[in-house]
Amino acid sequence: MSDFHDFLRRQFAHVAIGEFKPGKFTEAQQLYEQAVSSYGHGFKAAYLLQEPGTDRGISIIFWESADDMDSHQTQARHQEILKKMGPLFAHSPDTGFYDLVYERHPDSVVQPEGLPV
Repeated sequence: MSDFHDFLRRQFAHVAIGEFKPGKFTEAQQLYEQAVSSYGHGFKAAYLLQEPGTDRGISIIFWESADDMDSHQTQARHQEILKKMGPLFAHSPDTGFYDLVYERHPDSVVQPEGLPV
């Protein structure tokens, strides 16, 4: 049964795709960095991508589970930062939640725990 439980444990990603008001990306990035630095248990990695020459970007945050992500999103510090970031958006970002099903690093192939390579 342990193998089955290992199979069910996969990293979870929160993805947000959005655009900030002109000239506001840098300010939003600083707030993003503050938010991410407050994450603890279950946090795996965060990436903030910016389309060159624009205020459009993509945030990808990896968690051990959806519950870990949810517990951080309800914290007062996180909510405070989101309130500051909200007015910087040109419009509401598109968000989604995904399971990580494949990961590759140079010179190796890494599958989430329990999945065959």
